[in-house]
Amino acid sequence: MNTTPAAPVRTARELRALDGGGAPRAVVMTMGALHEGHATLIRAARERVGERGSVVVTVFVNPLQFGAGEDLDRYPRTLDADLALAVEAGASAVFAPAVDEVYPGGEPQVRITAGPMGERLEGASRPGHFDGMLTVVAKLLHLTAPDLAFFGQKDAQQLALIRRMVRDLNFPVEIVGVKTVREADGLALSSRNRYLSAEERRTALALSRALFTACDRLAAQSALRARADALPGAQGRVENRAEALSRLGEARAAADAHAVAQAAEGGGAEAVRAAARSVLEEAAKARPPLTLDYLALVDPADFTEVADDHDGEAILAVAARVGATRLIDNVPLLLGTTLVGTTLSGADLPGTTPFGAAK
Repeated sequence: MNTTPAAPVRTARELRALDGGGAPRAVVMTMGALHEGHATLIRAARERVGERGSVVVTVFVNPLQFGAGEDLDRYPRTLDADLALAVEAGASAVFAPAVDEVYPGGEPQVRITAGPMGERLEGASRPGHFDGMLTVVAKLLHLTAPDLAFFGQKDAQQLALIRRMVRDLNFPVEIVGVKTVREADGLALSSRNRYLSAEERRTALALSRALFTACDRLAAQSALRARADALPGAQGRVENRAEALSRLGEARAAADAHAVAQAAEGGGAEAVRAAARSVLEEAAKARPPLTLDYLALVDPADFTEVADDHDGEAILAVAARVGATRLIDNVPLLLGTTLVGTTLSGADLPGTTPFGAAK
């Protein structure tokens, strides 16, 4: 199934009739209003399955994911444009079913439950959201029968829950995470960005700026620790590192020594939080203001807050409202490990891909 789709596939029967001839199949699930972030997912899927394989893009605005007062009716429907973008990016078929095709008996009585991870962060802000998301993902995995499914890292908690569901329920599919795509100014691509006025967008840039600032703080601490460790007598201990830097007699030696002493051996989790928080607090004073929902530094395995001495992978996640628009962003971090030769800022953030940076 590698021909260019002329029209969307509307039913599961039509989708089953598309014979892939045993070639690998990938799926990219969307709610429509496609943008360059979705195109990146489709291109990544096409690259993995090759020209012989098939890439199915689903376009379905799932009512189970919207709670009371959320924007189900407001959510943009742009199917013609979505079809054109999907084809250009390498889709073999676009599956755009009606609600009664996905839920033929009305809202399902049997649903997937996200469990404790689904009650944290986004789940706490949007009760039931992840149950609805996992239910439709499970149904679409059955309907499309893919070998691989591609999801963006921007929705990090969603990605983690899908991986957990697939593992716990033995779905025969590989889940592939794809880096967040950002616009040239750093804002993570989202269908909801179109709701922002010019003034609101300027305020919204604080989300990515907070992440960049935290990454810069982490990189600076890591470089400082590495510099201190390279000095005679440092021996890898915080106290000895500080003493070694002080002996240099440099203008910044005292400040460096203090910074090293303040940087916990585990990697400075609190410093990362503080750096991001300072940016968001300033944005709360802007006009229009940013209203913070949460800022969290979490373990990617279960999305619980990490301890100050955490050593290993973490995700710095933020959610906020600007005007009537709610936005989320995140970045993966490595705490407690020296990041040799890495600059964690702007387009170089781990887990991100710049969009428009070359323009």
